[in-house]
Amino acid sequence: MRTPFLVVIAAAACTTATTHQASVAPVVQAPSDSGRRSYTAADVQFVAGMIGHHAQAVQMAGWAPLHGASPAVRVLCERIVVAQNDEIAFAQRWLREHNQPVPPADPRGHVMPGMDHPMLMPGMLTPDQMAQLDAARGRDFDRLFLRFMIQHHQGALTMVGQLLAAPGAAENGPIFRFAADVNADQTTEIDRMTRMLDALTGSPQ
Repeated sequence: MRTPFLVVIAAAACTTATTHQASVAPVVQAPSDSGRRSYTAADVQFVAGMIGHHAQAVQMAGWAPLHGASPAVRVLCERIVVAQNDEIAFAQRWLREHNQPVPPADPRGHVMPGMDHPMLMPGMLTPDQMAQLDAARGRDFDRLFLRFMIQHHQGALTMVGQLLAAPGAAENGPIFRFAADVNADQTTEIDRMTRMLDALTGSPQ
């Protein structure tokens, strides 16, 4: 049943969950380990897509020290770099363990064999937006970074929602925990960044 999973996700993010029910879909069995829980193509897509998504956030946050970010924004950026690098490592390891293609951690987007260009995942910045952020300094960097990273985090929440909407998905233990962590961490950081942006602009986001 999907309802317990949604309740746990919502509790982790301190939000109210709505009941989601879906029929059981055919699943892909984890290779060479009959005791391991099954997973779906949606699980693989979510994990692979998060690699490029997180890689862009790491690049954005990594610019803070050289772009005159305020101490508060630098602390936030340090946390983002550590947390999302750890999740990139998990995602790449999980894909390898399940004999799935492992995309590179490319901040331009999701890259897979046969693709001509990286694909932007939900919330990711366009090349023009990345150039705009890279050109900003000081208070302007803080303001743009917070606005763009809120957009970026909201995209990650969209990806979690897409995962939950896929029948049979997110029932693998590690994927359950990964999605729950993304949902909780990024919801919390959106709230924090919104308050920081309000303080900078002097008006509601």
